[in-house]
Amino acid sequence: MTSATSLGVRSPWQPAFFDLELPPVSNGCALVRTLYSGVSAGTELTYLKGTDPGFTSRRDLDLGIFVPGGQSRSYPVMSMGYMEVAEVVESRREDLPEGSVVAGAYGHRSHHVLTPAEVALPVPAEFDPILGIYLAQMGPICANGLLHAAAEMSTGETLELADGVRDLDILVTGAGVVGLLTALMAVHHGAHEVAVAEPDPRRLAVAEALGAQVIDETVTHPWEWCKQRWHHGPGDRGADLVFQCRGRDVALAGALRSLRPQGTVIDLAFYQGGAPEVRLGEEFHHNGLTVRCAQIARVPRRVAGSWNRHRLADETGDLLRAHGEAVRRWLITDVVKADEAPEVLMALAKRERSVVQLVLDYRTCP
Repeated sequence: MTSATSLGVRSPWQPAFFDLELPPVSNGCALVRTLYSGVSAGTELTYLKGTDPGFTSRRDLDLGIFVPGGQSRSYPVMSMGYMEVAEVVESRREDLPEGSVVAGAYGHRSHHVLTPAEVALPVPAEFDPILGIYLAQMGPICANGLLHAAAEMSTGETLELADGVRDLDILVTGAGVVGLLTALMAVHHGAHEVAVAEPDPRRLAVAEALGAQVIDETVTHPWEWCKQRWHHGPGDRGADLVFQCRGRDVALAGALRSLRPQGTVIDLAFYQGGAPEVRLGEEFHHNGLTVRCAQIARVPRRVAGSWNRHRLADETGDLLRAHGEAVRRWLITDVVKADEAPEVLMALAKRERSVVQLVLDYRTCP
């Protein structure tokens, strides 16, 4: 095996497959053959449409700022994606025996050589293998949101995911994959009540099937629902915590309005167009609110020694052991052959097709 087929974008609005040369399988590495690859539509459509900020700015890693006028990304985008399940076909590392099934985050590629530095997690034998798409990255993204909530809510020296949601009234804005998995994690870890706000009836049905209350945004504003339902005392109405999972500034503005005084928004969204609708002189200021970004590259600073990507993946595994059947039935809505991916991505970008979780099936690829 000397090359792999990789799904990428040749130029704006032109998805394409590319041939990538594979490195040799040296000591500490393993060659894998992809079985399934989950599509993160919110991220990958920014490459297809050319709206990712990397096309117009570059990130200065030392200063931690984005510098306009440069580029950190350019066309062609040869590879994208981060939710893979694969079979090990050749291995030079003891923890990845040949024939085993592993979860990774290496992109929509037919084959890949995993290096020691890359995430590679065994998919438990009792799992439906397709659930492994959530183990390496997407599940940890959501678990990290709960961990950041725990860091805000708890003063203890050690933190568990339940510390951020237990017995609390929680709103989740957006019923994409991140929002739905986060809501399920909050339910799983003992939240008093979890409500998901979303205008799409199909996604609302998924949220309800996963155990959440639902707020149809075509009927009522989420903040009105929260203020009416959760009454903690005089002048104290609203959600204890909001997980903001939709990359729109109006959603963040609504999340702030939904909170009780001194509540917190845990923000898992990405705002391509900035956030001009967020008004910091109103609820944010007068109710003493907090917005905390939960970004997968960083766990809360005070628990950095005890929490990492693998522990977040272990928490995801526990969630899937308890709720895997429901996740497979309700969340993974579309499975298509990998060679159909360009057409499906174009249909999603043009809003001609709607999915919750799209998965590319590589099992019939050569």
